[in-house]
Amino acid sequence: RAQLVESGGGSVQAGGSLRLSCAASVSSVYSVYCMGWFRQAPGKEREGIAVLDFDGSTSYADSVKGRFTISKDNAKNTLYLQMNSLKPEDTAMYYCAAAWRARCSLTGLGYNRWGQGTQVTVSS
Repeated sequence: RAQLVESGGGSVQAGGSLRLSCAASVSSVYSVYCMGWFRQAPGKEREGIAVLDFDGSTSYADSVKGRFTISKDNAKNTLYLQMNSLKPEDTAMYYCAAAWRARCSLTGLGYNRWGQGTQVTVSS
């Protein structure tokens, strides 16, 4: 059974950086898959922030474009989210997710597996 485990969250001041990791035991189970990062702040709906398609294409939410970068190390079976120029409004629980298909969506619909999340707190 494919599993996703996030790490790398923490507290940082505005303007700082964090790199989230998602250890994904997916490639040993599924040959075609895509992955994404989502976040949810208290009292707010879940927001899709970055996706990585099977062919390496990426898509970002406008709120993080130019500041966040999604990438994957296939040798380590790990998905990353590099977050720079962090803002207090980036404070949320961050989740990675995987879908057993070639293209992913920022909507969050149709994902087959979700991680437990890692908290990111940005102070002003």
